[in-house]
Amino acid sequence: MPTLPEAYVSLIQVFAPHFSNCIWEHARVLLLGAILAPGRRTVTAVLRIMGLSEERQFQTYHRVLNRAVWSSWALSRTLLKLLVQTFVPTGPIICGLDDTIERRRGAKIQAKGIYRDPVRSSHGHFVKASGLRWLSLMLLAPIPWARRTWALPFLTCLAPSERFYEKKARAHKKLTDWARQMVMQLRRWLPERQLVIVADSSFAVILWLFQLSQLPGQLCLIVRFRLDAALYEPAPKYRRPGQRGRTPKKGKRLPTLEQVAQKSKTKWQRVTIPDWYGEGRRVVEIVSDTAVWYHSGQPPLPIRWVLIRDPKGKFKTQALLCTDLSVAPVQIIKWFGLRWQLEVTLHEVREHLGVETQRQWSDLAIVRTTPTLLALFSLVTLMAHQHAKRRKLPVRQAAWYHKSQPTFSDALALARWQIWQYECFPSVASPSDSTKTPAAIRNRLLSALCYTP
Repeated sequence: MPTLPEAYVSLIQVFAPHFSNCIWEHARVLLLGAILAPGRRTVTAVLRIMGLSEERQFQTYHRVLNRAVWSSWALSRTLLKLLVQTFVPTGPIICGLDDTIERRRGAKIQAKGIYRDPVRSSHGHFVKASGLRWLSLMLLAPIPWARRTWALPFLTCLAPSERFYEKKARAHKKLTDWARQMVMQLRRWLPERQLVIVADSSFAVILWLFQLSQLPGQLCLIVRFRLDAALYEPAPKYRRPGQRGRTPKKGKRLPTLEQVAQKSKTKWQRVTIPDWYGEGRRVVEIVSDTAVWYHSGQPPLPIRWVLIRDPKGKFKTQALLCTDLSVAPVQIIKWFGLRWQLEVTLHEVREHLGVETQRQWSDLAIVRTTPTLLALFSLVTLMAHQHAKRRKLPVRQAAWYHKSQPTFSDALALARWQIWQYECFPSVASPSDSTKTPAAIRNRLLSALCYTP
């Protein structure tokens, strides 16, 4: 049965205190198998790749997910601290918040619902999907050997639909309620660090933003903003002599951002964004100001808004909202542009880590498996970083395909390669080694195995 190289043992061992000794041994097998297994990430596929297809007590590995006592939250905290120490030891902690649909069917999956499929839908075509809705918080960290920012998942929770709560005693918990608890938990885990949270328009909710902005410490929230929101001047600090009634919450009504964008007198500033949604440098025009966002029955929220338009007209004018009024508009755009990496990570975990291929029906196993596979993306990145400290990360090349920087598929292939060669081929050091003919054949076999999705 394959075992971990020494370089990875210390990395994995930090999670051992969260398990009993017996459960930890089985959990290590599942972890190793999830890295090595191609295709589906079922428990049976993991046992086969680990050479345990004849294991009579196979049910003990299923029980790690559906019955054993261990805390996903404790593991998330350990993983987060490991990621922060490795990639962001200083400076602001930038995190992305996004939800995704795991397409699943089955009468016994109680938490599934019918949702809009964001991958298959467009502005003119609406597609529904049956499945589970997950909300994930990811660390947006610069990866030195990849020379770009990656979104590293560390905390994921299941957000069931409203139909799931119909026969429950508890009330329906909205997506924003889950998100608020996750950000509050992140604030408790990192009380001394500056936090920046970027999210899409689903979280442009006054009450949600106001509650989180009241948390202690430096917390900046950046979301996509609607153009027709009601904006006001700040309320007067002092009441006029003889003024009656309640203390005003807002001042004079301001034009909407849609009106600001259409005005000919609006002074646009042309700036260059170094990385626009992964497309590289792009020149855009912006205008920014501060205001109070207010709606009847909601608390007044001081914000800084940023309007963005393309001089070439390739995308529609859009707006961003920031709860920290002191942040520069260009910095707001740069931070929000990193949110695209969340979509990249969600695609990678489906393509290479088998998300949506597991087949558990147990409620507890469902709640644990998908967050673990998402966290495996971050763990593999840490494994590749261990190698990058000593040697350059190998990048798969071909005559028809040139890639200058390593991607997650290269990081996963490297982790697989080192595990396989440590157990079966000790003489093969890395995918880029070139030796005699027998070793070359071994390299071809390992390459086919390690790069299989």
